[in-house]
Amino acid sequence: MSYERFYLYDETETVNTRFVSFTGDTVRFDLIILTTSRFYGKKVVINIQNGRSAIIGHDDLDEEGYLAHAFNLNDEEAEDLHSFLTTVI
Repeated sequence: MSYERFYLYDETETVNTRFVSFTGDTVRFDLIILTTSRFYGKKVVINIQNGRSAIIGHDDLDEEGYLAHAFNLNDEEAEDLHSFLTTVI
């Protein structure tokens, strides 16, 4: 059986990639932060340790519980991540 593939988009872009590892008060983080022209100025943040990722902007950092949910963190871990991300987002 053959069918035509329907693409919503298929583009290639050069992306700025930052690899960062740091320890907070409660846990170590190993992150990849992608800066791209997509996502309305937000950054793609990938936690290498658990493979979870999120598209994050200033508005997301202000949303209570967003980082804990997106990265499957407890409140203390999410606060460590929030503290770091406010310096790079």
